[in-house]
Amino acid sequence: MLSKGFWADRTPVHEAARSGEIVQLRQLIESGACVNAVTYDSITPLHEASLRGQAQCVKLLLDAGAQVDARNIDGSTPLCDACASGSIECVKVLLSHGAKVNPPLYTASPLHEACMNGSSECVQLLIDVGANLEAHDCHFGTPLHVACAREHLDCAKLLLQAGANVNAAKLHETALHHAAKVRNAALVELLVQFGGNIYARDNRGKKPSDYSWSSSATARCLEYYEKTPLSLAQLCRLSVRRAAGHRGLDKISRLQIPPRLIQYLSYN
Repeated sequence: MLSKGFWADRTPVHEAARSGEIVQLRQLIESGACVNAVTYDSITPLHEASLRGQAQCVKLLLDAGAQVDARNIDGSTPLCDACASGSIECVKVLLSHGAKVNPPLYTASPLHEACMNGSSECVQLLIDVGANLEAHDCHFGTPLHVACAREHLDCAKLLLQAGANVNAAKLHETALHHAAKVRNAALVELLVQFGGNIYARDNRGKKPSDYSWSSSATARCLEYYEKTPLSLAQLCRLSVRRAAGHRGLDKISRLQIPPRLIQYLSYN
């Protein structure tokens, strides 16, 4: 009965938004249908359209008064759903209508969803509009944790370039632990270059190298960095970036130093 009730709770507006039936959706709105109707799990038509990348429906619903930051039973907003679908068009429409990029603490943010999906374009847009790089979800950790756990190298690099804390911990587990667990040597290399602590221990007392298979590329990479100090140039780069502070790329770009050094400090 519960399953039947769930589906019976859906309205024609939900269905039109979900399937991208723009003409039908417009007719329903003009006839007075409610654009903020919710299912038993608090899903609105705007959630449906956003999750399926129906940008025209998203705009039509918003123009008709849909609540841009409505939350479903899991706490997700339409912007979260648009990022989960990787629809940059929907993300832009929602942001232009005032969607909040930073939700309350300890819930998955739009940036988490974009990193989970591996949509680097969405990640960059969210960073540009002020997404909290250290937003912490109680299950997933920070967006960087998500990007590394899902092996989305491009997303991880964008976060790190923007100033994400490479050593942020979730139960003492860092992004490097995730990279080691998924056995991704390229991710390990990236994280170390941005100052990842190869000696960090998680709540089980294990270092990242403890999660790598012996003689694997990841194990060799971690072993190399455990035995070989970082170069002076790399240490200086990390020191300058720390001094610049959170989101310090703008400050770095204005330094009166050669462009080549600017590029080095910005990891370009």
